[in-house]
Amino acid sequence: MRTRRGACYSPCQGGPEMRRRKRRRVGAEGAASAGGVPGTVGGDMFDELPDELVVSILADVAASAGSPADLAGAMLTCKRFRELGQSKVVHARVSPRCLAVRARSWSDAVHRFLQRCVDAGNVDACYLLGMIRFYCLGNRGSGAALMATAAMGGHREALYSLAVIQFNGSGGTKDDKDLRAGAALCVRAASLGHVDALRELGHCLQDGYGVPRSVLYGRRLLIKANAREFAAAVASSASPLRSAGTGRKASRRHSCLLSDFGCHAAVAAGEPHAANRFMVDWFAARPLAGSSAAAAAAAAAAGSAASAEDEAAGLRMCSYALCGRPETRRHEFRRCSVCGVVNYCSRACQALHWKIAHKAECTPMDRWLDAAAAIANHNAAADDVAMAAPAP
Repeated sequence: MRTRRGACYSPCQGGPEMRRRKRRRVGAEGAASAGGVPGTVGGDMFDELPDELVVSILADVAASAGSPADLAGAMLTCKRFRELGQSKVVHARVSPRCLAVRARSWSDAVHRFLQRCVDAGNVDACYLLGMIRFYCLGNRGSGAALMATAAMGGHREALYSLAVIQFNGSGGTKDDKDLRAGAALCVRAASLGHVDALRELGHCLQDGYGVPRSVLYGRRLLIKANAREFAAAVASSASPLRSAGTGRKASRRHSCLLSDFGCHAAVAAGEPHAANRFMVDWFAARPLAGSSAAAAAAAAAAGSAASAEDEAAGLRMCSYALCGRPETRRHEFRRCSVCGVVNYCSRACQALHWKIAHKAECTPMDRWLDAAAAIANHNAAADDVAMAAPAP
């Protein structure tokens, strides 16, 4: 096919070189119509930029984005941004805050976006999507594989989550627990600066859980974990310590004790990871299959109350509100040895929840049961005396 001037079209009309020529021609025509010189202010300078430079700019935007809306807004600016934003270079540099999707916004499009980031080698996307698949979507194999990929890339959150899975035998049976592997993963995560892994390792050493027992060294690790937690809280807060005039009620609501040994310094509680926040919101809207809440709802629909056996047979969430991990089988998590009411996926969650709330709520269950039994016996004895007394 020939043009009016007799020249033939290029055989690769859709190639990048043809697109550049078209942009130059459009820019030159715009400059001529404006009375300017091609390539100057009168032309479209944006169209003259090479694709590699635009991709580099979008990658920097993705790396510095504070929310998913920042990158989405940049890609919706024009068609060229939308096309070049699908590059692996851009998806590989997406920031953790840009990946922090909410459970209420979950959709196939969000899933595909996280998968593209995973395919580009983004370790943060590997961890987030791995946690979602393992705990929320029930795809244990794929989720564990993605978390392992992130762990091999040096992602400390992935290392600690795999340690929790090994300690509990999550996704398998009770015999699938591997305490030594969990302790080894905690060592690796703690060496990368993960405070919860350091605290978990300290409790493991104190209890001899997966490692040889060493109370002194475990206590040292707990002190170091609390020191790191305090330093991180001070660095992330403009006013880390409460003033003397601040009300005690507000301090209890927005702060936590930072020491396992009775330190009374109070700072603002840290933000949970995006994966934990996603799971908390996810299971708040979708109760666990077989959980006590789901059993109660089913019983209410059937017109009967849920029995205690049904509630005891259900799956449970970790009692630490910012964790969000659910059980994958019955009685997977360990209960509080004092009250037996709360349960935790790890010793780190137990220590954090103890400092924030459970310390004021924990009541020895055996003492409560003994008191109830004593009251029942006293009432029974009083009834026997009343029955044995002669009638007037």
